[in-house]
Amino acid sequence: QVQLVESGGGLVQAGGSLRLSCVASGSIFSIRDMAWYRQVPGKQRDLLASTTRDGNTNYVDSVKGRFTISRDNAKNTVYLQMNSLKPEDTAVYSCNADVTVRDGLYRRWYWGQGTQVTVSS
Repeated sequence: QVQLVESGGGLVQAGGSLRLSCVASGSIFSIRDMAWYRQVPGKQRDLLASTTRDGNTNYVDSVKGRFTISRDNAKNTVYLQMNSLKPEDTAVYSCNADVTVRDGLYRRWYWGQGTQVTVSS
């Protein structure tokens, strides 16, 4: 019923930038919070940044000043602008969203499939 699809990952040199996008589609009535996570093999998935529908944002310390989360409510899209990338930023990046589903008006969190970001030194 609801799908989240990320894009924008790839290979970049240290110090470079990437912009990730995550588009939500399907039977969507509304979306509250949206967030970006990342995961490296063998480790837990970590929250990086989140944004409310009104645009309030929160970041973990490791990405403050380098990453910026934003959203376009009209497009059901959340972005992650990543600057000054470091090799330790290499991970699979995923988005999630707190969606109220139109059919039935129930709420649940949905996840995207993830996009690989590789930062070379």
